[in-house]
Amino acid sequence: MSAATRVSESARRQRLLGDQPGAFAVARFVRVTPQKARRIADLIRGENAVDAAQTLKFAPQAVAENFRKLVESAVANAESTEGLDANNLVISQVMVDEGPTMKRWRPRAKGAANRILKRTSHLTVVVTPVDTQKGGTR
Repeated sequence: MSAATRVSESARRQRLLGDQPGAFAVARFVRVTPQKARRIADLIRGENAVDAAQTLKFAPQAVAENFRKLVESAVANAESTEGLDANNLVISQVMVDEGPTMKRWRPRAKGAANRILKRTSHLTVVVTPVDTQKGGTR
């Protein structure tokens, strides 16, 4: 299905891709700090989708597994909804947004308490074909 035959389009798809072919995947409320997630996002941004999935498979960081699943989901979405080839896809955008922070208390000496912040992230991966990527091919 191409963008020309799409009957309705979500606001999120319009914001991420516009009229260009491609697909995306989103994981919300992931229990990892955005700072740690952005390190892995920078690692895969601009890479071939298949190569990025292999890189993430062997990355030691815990959030790499979440990103690997997101890349594979975005590739599957591109294949099924847009009819694109998986080997021709490039990760054009990787966004890590801050989610809600859970606030917890930890008892300390002399009746005091310290606040513990358990941060969450919203992860987004966008894949597009190589020929439509902004800035040309690699």
